[in-house]
Amino acid sequence: MECLFGITGNGFTLLAADTISARSIVVMKATEDKSRQLNAHTLMLYTGEPGDTVNFAEYIQRNIKLYGIKNGIELSPKATATFTRRQLADSLRSRHPYSVNLIIGGYDTKKEQPELYWIDHLGAMASLPFCAQGYGAYFCTSLMDRYYKKDMNLEEVKKLMGMCIQELKTRFIVNMPNFNIKLVDKDGVHDVEL
Repeated sequence: MECLFGITGNGFTLLAADTISARSIVVMKATEDKSRQLNAHTLMLYTGEPGDTVNFAEYIQRNIKLYGIKNGIELSPKATATFTRRQLADSLRSRHPYSVNLIIGGYDTKKEQPELYWIDHLGAMASLPFCAQGYGAYFCTSLMDRYYKKDMNLEEVKKLMGMCIQELKTRFIVNMPNFNIKLVDKDGVHDVEL
């Protein structure tokens, strides 16, 4: 019942994740943060089985930080996504695969452009201008496809994200009242209000 969204704009990536933690028909927590900042310019959103998501997200976060400390450089969003995809694919071939779906968004400081990656629990990865994970993808992918334009400014992307959230509130049977919305640009990761 979880929803993750990502949209790239002119010089930034806007990411949103619902704040509900539920099991079956019971809401366990309404203030869950489903994001991890991997480095100064990369953010990962995750959804899936409760134990797997937190364990895998912390594992990736710590390994990316360790790489930065050991080598003295920050990985680009693409390198981060590729490493994460490989770890997920390797776990799939083990006795304990992770059931985690991810969106990794960031800003590549060398190329000076935003990047967004969609990764599923089978280790498939795609670089996209916009994406969604979870049940929200059924409602909002077509909406993003219709209204997304290349090089949208922040206000246009916020409006599109607001349309996606409103579509969920209107058509999805599960109540998702709150979303954490984060912006990644050349200055780093920031919390944003719609």
